Order: sequence, then C-alpha cells, then structure tokens
Amino acid sequence: MATTLSPRRARLVLLVVSISLMTVVSAVSGLNVALPSIALATGASQTELTWIVDAYTVIFAGLLLASGAIGDRLGRKGILLVGLAIFGTAAAAAAFVETPEALIALRAVMGIGAAAIMPTTLSVITTTFPPEQRGKAVGVWVGVAGGGAAIGVFVAALLLQWFEWPSFFWLNVGLATLGFVGTALVVPPGRDEHPPRFDGLGAVLSLLAVGGIVFGIIEIPERGGDDPLALGVLAAGLAALVAFVLWEWRSPAPLLDPRLFAVRGFGMGSLSLAVQFFAAFGFFFAALQYLQFVAGLSPLLAASCLLPMPFILIPLARFSPRLAQRFGYRRVAPLGLLLIAAAFVVFSQLEVDLNYAVFGTGIVLFAVGMALSGAPSTTAITQSLPAGKQGVASAVNDTAREFGSALGIAVLGSVLTQTYRAGVADVTATLPPEIGAAVESSIAFTQSDRVAEFGAAAQPIIDAARTAFLDGVTTALLVAAAVLFITAIITATFGPRRTPPTPAAPTL
Repeated sequence: MATTLSPRRARLVLLVVSISLMTVVSAVSGLNVALPSIALATGASQTELTWIVDAYTVIFAGLLLASGAIGDRLGRKGILLVGLAIFGTAAAAAAFVETPEALIALRAVMGIGAAAIMPTTLSVITTTFPPEQRGKAVGVWVGVAGGGAAIGVFVAALLLQWFEWPSFFWLNVGLATLGFVGTALVVPPGRDEHPPRFDGLGAVLSLLAVGGIVFGIIEIPERGGDDPLALGVLAAGLAALVAFVLWEWRSPAPLLDPRLFAVRGFGMGSLSLAVQFFAAFGFFFAALQYLQFVAGLSPLLAASCLLPMPFILIPLARFSPRLAQRFGYRRVAPLGLLLIAAAFVVFSQLEVDLNYAVFGTGIVLFAVGMALSGAPSTTAITQSLPAGKQGVASAVNDTAREFGSALGIAVLGSVLTQTYRAGVADVTATLPPEIGAAVESSIAFTQSDRVAEFGAAAQPIIDAARTAFLDGVTTALLVAAAVLFITAIITATFGPRRTPPTPAAPTL
C-alpha cells in the first residue's frame, strides 16, 4: 500500500529519488569522456582503462538482483542511505589516487553503492506513490534514467574544460551528498512486512558469474590465450552461471526464476535490452576516445558531437511503445536493432580526420534505433508478467542493461585493444623496448612528453598510433553490428507479436 503524502512532500521525494538515480547513471557515461585525461595522468593502459569503466559496471550488474531484495527486506530508505554513503565516500577517495590500480578498486566500491541505489529508487516510487500518481512519477524516473547518460557526458566535459580529471569524481560526490541529505530528510521509511526468504547463494553465484565472465573476456587478450589465471577465472564464471541457473530453477524463493525466460516478451525483451546496451556502452567507450585521441577534440567538443542523441532518443522513446502496440513488437524492436547496426556501419567509414557529416548521420541512426528498440523491449518485459511479479521485471530490466553494458565494454574494448596493438607492431619494433611496450599498451603514451622528445621522428609514431586506434574502433563497432543483426533476426522470429497497452511510462 502506498504511503499517503502531501503534494509538496511527494514532489520532494521524487526530486530526491531523481538526484539519487542521476548519481548512478552519470557515473557510468560521464567517465568515458574523462578516460583520455585519466590515461595521460595515470599512465593507464588500454586494458586498465577498460577495467576502470567495467569494475564499476560488473559489481553493479552482479549485485542488482540481490540489492532490490535486501532493500525490500531491511528497509528501502536505509539501503538507499547506505548506498549513497558508500558511493560518495569511494568517489571522494578516487579523486586523490594516482594509479590505475587504485582507481579500479575504488570504482568497484562505487559499484557496490550503485547497486544499492538504482533499484531502490524505483521501489521508493512504486511503494510511496498511490496508483493515480504513480504513472507520472515513474515517467519522471524514466526521463532521468534515459537522459542521465547524456547529461553525465556533457557535465563531465564542462568540468574537464577548466579542471583536471578528479573533478569528475567530485561531481559524483556532490550528487551523492545531495541525494543522501534529501533521502534523510524527506524519503519515508518502508519495507515489505512479509518478504520472501533471501536467496543468499543465488546472490553470490550471480556476482561470481558476471565477474568471472567479464574478467576472462578482458584479460585473455591482455595475458594470452594460454594464461591459466584468465582461463581459470573465465571457467569459474561460466561454472557459476550454470550453477546459478540450476540453483534458481530448484529454489523455492529464487532471485530470478529461469523459467520466466520462456515467456516470449520477458525472454526476448531481456535479450534485446542486453544487446542494445552491449552496443551502446561499447560505442561510448570507443567513440569518446576516438574523438579525443584520434580526431584531437577537447572533451567538451567530443561531448558536443553526441548532442543530437538525447533530443531524438528521449521524445521518440516515449512514443515507440505505441508503435510496437500498433505494428507489433516483432517489427518495431528488430527494426531498432537494425538501425543501430546500420549506424555502426556508418561509423566504420570514419577517418583519422573527423568528418562530422558521417559521424552525425551515425548518431541520428543510433538514437532512432535505441528509441525504437529500448522502450518496447522494457514494455515487453513488464507486460509479460502479472502485477505481483513487477519487482522481478524491474530487476531483470536493470540487470539486462548493466550486464549488457559490462559485456560490451569488455568485448568491444578487447577487440579495440588487440586491433590497435597489431596496427602499431611494425612501428614499435623499431623503437627501444621500453618505449615500444608503452606505445603498444596505450595510444595515450604517444601524446606524452616522452614521445615528444623524439622530435620530428615522433610524428610517424603518432600517425601510426592514430590509424591503428581508428582501425580498432571501427573493427569493434563492426563486431557489434554483427551481434545486433543476429539479435534482430532472433527477436523478429521469437518475440511477442503484440504488447498490450500500459498506463506506466516505459523505461528507456
């Protein structure tokens, strides 16, 4: 039953929840624009940059299913406060570190806080607002969830225009502090009076599965295909995934019942969302580095290149569920996936010198594709389950997004790294071993003072690195395009024919 709130208190609760959600969403996207600055300042390799992003996302995705259940059990307000405190403290510490290893560890801690924040914000809305107000409140949550990524990129870019990279983490601290104070003052307490038994083993297995699989994907290209540690952790992750499915299948109170994926809307919607965010966050990771390292743009100009995206995506995403209802999910959502794939094919035509006509065309196709595929897929998930299972639907929606993001950064980041290293191999063979190894590890090194000391001889090194990095970006995006194409065929074949109308706004 929803808590009775005065209109003023309800608006304040919605504002606080939105700030808390923005804290989490902006921390994923905004970091991408800061990666070149972090690489130059800390000497991070391409693999370490991948981990700086993915350490957060892996922990976030691995704990999402469990954290929603914990909030329902122990109290949503308390869990939200704990999550914001963990997130803000870790972000403050990250602003002072000087090594990639420390930054990776602190980003992982931030992921723990984020996992406690994101599902709890939606639970606060659905348990606080009465049915007649809930749809509008969820619509605001939707707008923040969808627009927060773009806003995070632009705010981070603005900060980097005048300050060093730690300013990004101070932005995280500021948002977390606002959310914490607001939660303490205005969010009402609430918990389920009769929660189901908590599935602790399922929670552990889900985290081990996500972490092990992503670790193997990132580290095998770095360490080699015969490295026992990388192969062992990957095998452990796959084993944990199998164990998770078997355990959840038999558990009387599962975190996630695997049989739900046999429901067409639930299964195909989850697959589509995971692949969309696999592609989207792999793109953000690669494209924002291309725009700065290769095209030579400032962080602010690089972020400005993405400017058309939110103005297309957000309005169209609110309308696209009606298109899916009228023309069928099997037509609209696969079309969106194909448009994203077409955007990546367009991006593959980019050259070292930026041609914004090409890039802008790709951005428009990308935004339209995300809108047509994203909102209908979430609607398909939520409409495929009864009212009593909406908590599960929300958790799976969030988990599919975050797991897809982590996997996209890992897979496409590894493709980028391997292609880049192969592309600079001829140049690095002529350099002193220490310099050659540094060039192979990161394009950021080619723009450092160490390479500038070579004088006129530095330019061929820089040119080779920029060309190799561009090849890595385009190869990664073509891999993503192939995955999107295959998923479009699957969803067009097995997706639900229609999704019923829903009064609630869809999640972007």
